[in-house]
Order: sequence, then structure tokens, then C-alpha cells
Amino acid sequence: MANVVLKTDKLGIDFGGLSAVSDFSLTVHEKEIAGLIGPNGAGKTTLFNLLTNVYTPTRGSIELAGKPTHGKSTAQLNHMGIARTFQNIRLFKDLTVLENVLVGLDRKIRYSLPTAIAHLPAFFRQEKLARERALELLSIFHMEGMANDKAGSLPYGAQRRLEIVRALATDPCILLLDEPAAGMNPSETAELMENIRKIRDTFGIAILLIEHDMKLVMGICENITVMSFGKVIARGTPEEIRTNPVVIEAYLGKKEGK
Repeated sequence: MANVVLKTDKLGIDFGGLSAVSDFSLTVHEKEIAGLIGPNGAGKTTLFNLLTNVYTPTRGSIELAGKPTHGKSTAQLNHMGIARTFQNIRLFKDLTVLENVLVGLDRKIRYSLPTAIAHLPAFFRQEKLARERALELLSIFHMEGMANDKAGSLPYGAQRRLEIVRALATDPCILLLDEPAAGMNPSETAELMENIRKIRDTFGIAILLIEHDMKLVMGICENITVMSFGKVIARGTPEEIRTNPVVIEAYLGKKEGK
């Protein structure tokens, strides 16, 4: 059995007396590709915000690689090994593609402030290593040729890919992808599926993704959790979820007379 990377137990959060997420339990194992799906407003992005401590849970617990995350800042959680992308792209659009990835590598650059100010040899060595690593990461999506382009000038799909690369630069043990295929055409989505597998195999990390593209979810996820109105209504393999009547009803509604 693979090691548990992420575990939540009876997680929940209330906003003004309204329960946005309730009694949510989930386990994601090392190198697993897991999916989180549900109708709009089901609470999926709220859950991601809980996992990264953007929101503080009202109840329940979260463990990352066996360590509780309660009381940690979002930055501290990133250092512990959780990274994410966002539903709405968040890049430094006036910086270059390479500079965006270097931001993700920042905590791995090891030199002191005096060394940087004085431009000592250690500064140049570390900067060179960081640039090489950034270009290596960009090559996953064949983006090394865009390294000097402004991030804001990239096509939408390329900006999506860059956000994933920047998240990978933080060296996570689990990567949370919030609608990574949004805005992509069918060929870009097919390439994304292969790249997600490649990321899992190359980096040996777990991946939890929110996605509305059912072809992508069913084609890549090993286990799928379905949410509706903040609660888990089903969990299983793609085949089990595809034929689950509760899931079908949540998406399509209940037929008259049923």
C-alpha cells in the first residue's frame, strides 16, 4: 500500500451559519491521480481553499504526509509539500515565463543577502542552477522556447501550463489542480492528460484535480470523489462513478415521477 500523502477527516466550514463543506473525508496516496467533481457550487474550490489554509476549517482535521496542518500559513503548507493552481489564472503577467518559474524556486536558492549584494561567486552559481532547473521544468510542457516571453502575452492554454510548472517548482508531494483544462481546446486537453501522467511519473507525486471535462476526469483519474451541496455523495473508480444513479441525478436532476 502506497503512503498516504493527504488525509482529511470530517472536514467542514460554515459561512454565516451556512455549511459550505460538511463532513468531508478523503485519503490520497503517493503517486495517485484523484479527481474531485460535482455541479457548480458543490464546494470543490472551497475545499481546495481549506486544504491550503486560505480558509480555516470550522471543524475536522487535515494531515499532509502524516503531519497536521492546523495553524500553518499557506506559505508554510507550501513548504510542507502542497502546491496548487487556481480556477482563475494567477501569474506575474509582467514578468517573463522564466521569472515566473524562478519565483517558485525561490526557497531553493541558497545564498545570503550579503552574498547577493556583493555578487560573490556563490550568488552566480546558485542563479545559474536555478535558471537551469527552471528551463528543465519548462521543457515538460515544451515551453523552454518561451522563457523570455512575458507571461501575460502567452495564449490562454500556455498560461495554464505555466501555472502548473510554477507550482511544480516548489517541489510538492501533492499538486492540486483547479480546472486545469479550462479554456483549452480538445487537442490541448489531450496533451494535458498525457502531461499530468508524465508529472506523476517523473516527480513521483500525488495529484488531486477539480475538473468539469468528464473525458479528462474519466480518462486519467484512478479514484473520483463527487460532491454536491458541500457533501460527498459518491466515491469510486471512473466506471463506478459513471454509472452511479446518485451522481447522474446530481448532474442531470431527478426525472418527473421518480
